[in-house]
Amino acid sequence: MKIGVSTASLYPLHAEDAFAELAALGVKNAEVFANSTGEASEPVTSQIMDIRDRNGMNITSFHPFSSPMESVFLFSTYDRRIEEMMELYREFFGTMNRLGAKIFVLHGAILSSKCPEEHYFRQFRLLAEAGRESGVIVAQENVSYCMSGSLDFLLRMKRELGDCAKFVLDLKQSRRSHADVFDYVRSLGESIVHLHISDADPDRDCLPVGQGSFDFRRLMQEMSGIGYDGAYIVELYRQNYDEFTRLRESVDNLTDTALSLGLL
Repeated sequence: MKIGVSTASLYPLHAEDAFAELAALGVKNAEVFANSTGEASEPVTSQIMDIRDRNGMNITSFHPFSSPMESVFLFSTYDRRIEEMMELYREFFGTMNRLGAKIFVLHGAILSSKCPEEHYFRQFRLLAEAGRESGVIVAQENVSYCMSGSLDFLLRMKRELGDCAKFVLDLKQSRRSHADVFDYVRSLGESIVHLHISDADPDRDCLPVGQGSFDFRRLMQEMSGIGYDGAYIVELYRQNYDEFTRLRESVDNLTDTALSLGLL
């Protein structure tokens, strides 16, 4: 089991500075969130890799800033825009290979785009196959304001695409969709390849682990029961915590739970 933090949690720090902060906290696993195309190319990638190697870290996944563009590029019907985004994402796949990241996090089309599902699934398959050629897993995240915010949509996606359909389960996004996290776990099962972790209480849907009431013990038990061997990556918004040490505390709390279950 890998437990870590996304550099997105330290926004608006530059990606390499956020990664360095995680290293200083002793975090060993991280997701890289690129906030610009420059953060997915030199010299930034070499700086991140140097920090990774000096601190014995592992990069689990890559999340691009370009998610809001996906509706009008990848999931449009305009061939030139589609190819432009495909080319950009192929470059990102190359970056992932250099970083050692395996999971590419996709938001997909927003609800207001009214993208036909048949077209959506076809475009996802196109990107997923390009990722596979590069040794990368393209994974659809559940995002409340996107088509992927609906569990029914994700189930149709899984049925239509079969083994091509892989998913990132984001706990806070499931809460914002007014859905039960464990319904996602049971329904998507072994197709879940990555987790975005946050705690919550009745009034706040995104908190450091240990500051809310979410049952992480049950989550780990159910994920273990479906054979999940991916990462638990803490992803918070900067306004949801005070000091960077809360990120390390979140990792420690998850680690303690995993140890108590014999999963580490």
